[in-house]
Amino acid sequence: MISFYNTLTRKKEVFKSVKGRNVGLYTCGPTVYSYAHIGNLRTYIFEDILKRVLLLEGYQVHHVMNITDVGHLSSNADTGEDKIEKAAKKQKKSAFQIAEFYTQAFFEDCKKLNILSPDIIAPATKHIKEAIALIQALEKKGFTYKTSDGIYFDTSKLKDYGKLTGMNFEKLNKSLKAGARIEFSPEKRNTTDFSLWKFSPPTGGLKRQMEWSSPWGVGFPGWHIECAVINLKYLGKAFKNGVFTPEKAQTIDIHTGGSDLIPIHHTNEIAQVEAVTEKKFVNYWLHGEFLIFKEFRMGKSEGNAILVNDLIKKGFSPLAFRYLALNTHYRKPLEFSWQALKNAQEGLNDIYNFIYQCLINIKQKEIKIKFSPALEKIKKEFEEAMHDDLNAPRALAVFWKLIKNYYKEESEPEETYQLALIFDKILGLGLDKIKITPLSKELQLLSEEREQMRKMKKWLEADKIRKKIEKLGFSLSDTKKGTIIKPKK
Repeated sequence: MISFYNTLTRKKEVFKSVKGRNVGLYTCGPTVYSYAHIGNLRTYIFEDILKRVLLLEGYQVHHVMNITDVGHLSSNADTGEDKIEKAAKKQKKSAFQIAEFYTQAFFEDCKKLNILSPDIIAPATKHIKEAIALIQALEKKGFTYKTSDGIYFDTSKLKDYGKLTGMNFEKLNKSLKAGARIEFSPEKRNTTDFSLWKFSPPTGGLKRQMEWSSPWGVGFPGWHIECAVINLKYLGKAFKNGVFTPEKAQTIDIHTGGSDLIPIHHTNEIAQVEAVTEKKFVNYWLHGEFLIFKEFRMGKSEGNAILVNDLIKKGFSPLAFRYLALNTHYRKPLEFSWQALKNAQEGLNDIYNFIYQCLINIKQKEIKIKFSPALEKIKKEFEEAMHDDLNAPRALAVFWKLIKNYYKEESEPEETYQLALIFDKILGLGLDKIKITPLSKELQLLSEEREQMRKMKKWLEADKIRKKIEKLGFSLSDTKKGTIIKPKK
């Protein structure tokens, strides 16, 4: 059994899908006005682990991700400039060019981090008709009102608004007014009310690039409605042949995102969907915590954002960051430092050397493995860790137990390697990409000579030979089972 901590119920629950072995998974995608930083990407690593656990357990996962390419304003109070339009002006490009560029950059970073791609990638700008249809349905049910700048959702009309936060309507209004929403439009009926459709600036003002006609006037959809309609279309099955039939909506299995989305974005998603369908929107809500850098949450607004390319420029593998992220549970803040990343890179290199060592010692070409009782026990411990709310740190400790077991010669290279690959289907460290490179006669002779010098404790001579090998473009690692020589990356 797999259990997750459900933000909605604030407790661990055994996972049970709506439809047998099929799972609907929705992950909130990026707002594509700039590069994603490693704090953003930590959330996508946690979601990738979730998806991999489900896949390895035999579930058919239908994974949908939105792309916020319109409607995300600079303030959570539904005020300010659209982030993408603002970036377009600054870079003297079209808003559509900005969105396309940073969407591609995001998925390139995901690829470097070995994050599996969604089955459906849904930009908000491709779902304007659906957004309008949902707003019309909400309007018909009496949940909307009009102000001078748009159409708003009246949160006071939904009895359990704010349930994802654990606060009632009054407490959530007070909380957001005091902190999260500094700006408050006097036209709003409640602090928690949010825009469904924003009107474009009046003629003579700053003209928007992204705007569409609607029954209420020219404008663009609010940030929260995009995820609602994309969920309802691809997972909730409430749109068919362009027609919105909310009464046919299905409950979704899992919805994920960063913990910062709980009080506003995800709360408002629930409000829109459940107001119009009168059904439970999502069964399991999972949220990842922040990445902390120099005592502050990493973010673009904080000015401490680190990109994947920054890691590469400093000589680190992006997968070293993935490994670092796996060492902290997804529901706990991750403390980032360059020293911590260096330690993670060294740990990852040790794992790669272990895999290389296994490959060197494997004798059978085609391996059909039946694991020994000792490895079956290790396998079970790993599964139990990952099934317990994705406890990656505990699973990694089990993985290191497998490595120690091998170096103590308590398991054969064939079965050890195969079990490591099974673990890596979840960890995603790219262990299956490691291949043996045959050594030339020159390298073999140098390696043998160096080993002889080491046995004779002639360390200076051994070090000179090491430098010769490194000049030929190879690296050396001395392990418990011998020296590994492989090409430098």
